[in-house]
Amino acid sequence: MSSSHQSVIEEFRANAGKVGGPYEGSELILLSTTGADSPEPHTVPLGVLAEKGEDGQLFVVASAPGADGHPAWYRNLLARPLVQVETGTDRYEAVAVPVEGPRRDELLDGEPAVGAGAGEAIAVVALHRSHEPVTDEPGLAGRLLNIHGWLRTELALVRQLAAEEEARGKPITSLGLQLRQHCLAFCHSLESHHHGENGGLFPLLEEKAPQMREFIERMLVEHEVIARLEAELAAALDEPGEGFSERVDRMSRELEAHLDGEEEELLPVLRALGV
Repeated sequence: MSSSHQSVIEEFRANAGKVGGPYEGSELILLSTTGADSPEPHTVPLGVLAEKGEDGQLFVVASAPGADGHPAWYRNLLARPLVQVETGTDRYEAVAVPVEGPRRDELLDGEPAVGAGAGEAIAVVALHRSHEPVTDEPGLAGRLLNIHGWLRTELALVRQLAAEEEARGKPITSLGLQLRQHCLAFCHSLESHHHGENGGLFPLLEEKAPQMREFIERMLVEHEVIARLEAELAAALDEPGEGFSERVDRMSRELEAHLDGEEEELLPVLRALGV
């Protein structure tokens, strides 16, 4: 990270999003991505386009003046679409989706300073804020419900987008960026959630609720099955081919049954333990 970026980030965080110098008066955010080849976070200050999407959705421009191709943070979000957004007064997780086609051109045309001389190397990224929590229940029970709620919402969107792709009436040879990014976001979130359960929640239950041992063993087996389905889905993103929508539907049914069964047995125990 350049020293100029670091100083802007520090000033931004110290002054609730307000910065001086060449950025004074501009609407900035801090965007944190995960490295495409490593788990390291990377934070950059970015200007926000004046136009907002539905529900205040933000748009940012990915450009690297004087360089070939896109900036590193853009390549990061193509590999890892889940990002952190800081506005100065708020911090939230979002799914980053590059805007395609006429809508991209329209957004750039509305920003002459950005669009002047802009070629295909300039991308516009929409930051889709994650949905609000489904419950304010405290403890691990509330956390589980909120994570599962996010997974269900994202899975429903992936299923809808896949069906729309298939409805074009020809085999899916490539995926639109919206479907691809949401697929990746779902897969990465599911992987992280199951890793947390296997390494954190389940050992806690073995200690505090030994009667759950059989349940835990069953969940570990289900996690392995779902991991294989997830890997199959992720591998199909580059070459989806015929039957992609059916694969999404199959994974949806198995995952929703897994989430329902886990909640049915796990929530009463977590609530009784008060953890």
